[in-house]
Amino acid sequence: MNRYQVVGIGNAIVDVFSQADDSFLEMMGIGKGIMQLVERERGELLYAAMKDRVQAPGGSVANTLAGLGGLGLTTAFIGRVHDDALGRFYARTMAEEGTDFVNAPVPGGELPTSRSMIFVSPDGERSMNTYLGISSELGPDDVADDVAGAAEILFLEGYLYDKPKGKAAFERAAKLCQQGGGRAGIALSDPFCVDRHRNDFRRLVRDLDYVIGNQHEWESLYQTDLDSALDQARQDAGLVVCTRSGDEVILLQGDDRAVVPVRRVVPVDATGAGDQFAAGFLYGVATGQTLATAGRMGCVAAAEVISHFGARPEADLKALFRKEGLI
Repeated sequence: MNRYQVVGIGNAIVDVFSQADDSFLEMMGIGKGIMQLVERERGELLYAAMKDRVQAPGGSVANTLAGLGGLGLTTAFIGRVHDDALGRFYARTMAEEGTDFVNAPVPGGELPTSRSMIFVSPDGERSMNTYLGISSELGPDDVADDVAGAAEILFLEGYLYDKPKGKAAFERAAKLCQQGGGRAGIALSDPFCVDRHRNDFRRLVRDLDYVIGNQHEWESLYQTDLDSALDQARQDAGLVVCTRSGDEVILLQGDDRAVVPVRRVVPVDATGAGDQFAAGFLYGVATGQTLATAGRMGCVAAAEVISHFGARPEADLKALFRKEGLI
């Protein structure tokens, strides 16, 4: 019996929220409605300027694990935080929400815990300023044999590929998982990430059991139109998932093909849609559902998270699956 049903590896980022009007954003030189990476000094300035801060553990894969934990799966997260107030908060909150945070906060003179300062305007727009900090220093030494090797499913975050140490951590974790009889896969994260690492990602796709990407990421990976890209992906990866911003989701595995319709809803906050699609889909995979059912579970979870603020589910996803006749 494997110890964990799903193990994730990715950036451990504390999301820090504050209300801010347009004049504040202008005064602070914050780009409205976009995500910007910031250096440490700028990050500390913005953090200090936030009034009535509310914080929550974030990061793409960590959000997916929160969804899976809420669905009752046993989960663990391989990430890196500093032994500071935010790092201890992150590790404690992940554990309280049901996911083992397996690496203790790092003491000493290293970088501070990663944070994304999110300024929410009265019109609901989010302006994100992310300081990557210590999480981007995640390396192979952070991957324990008895965690990655004890995973039925391993889920990797494409963003970590931006650093050689992150890449080495990924490859070690995937190898350990597959040697232990588990299945390893990745979310491609974003088209720019794919552009930067196209050759590495193409090689990685051939070594993995499943790959989740959106239309733009698949087209970027193979530098061609979607149909041709998915034909190539089907030959390379065991299981291919393509989301298409409100259009049908395409799932391919060998000769099997499933096309899952998406119920369009007006998003209150689109943050976390991809993360929770992955949670629903991986829940389906972990519990042995058909391709179509796993895809529909992903769509239900994504629709739930965009109906409110925040990147993690608020409703009981299992109850929603039951209502849709999926379980």
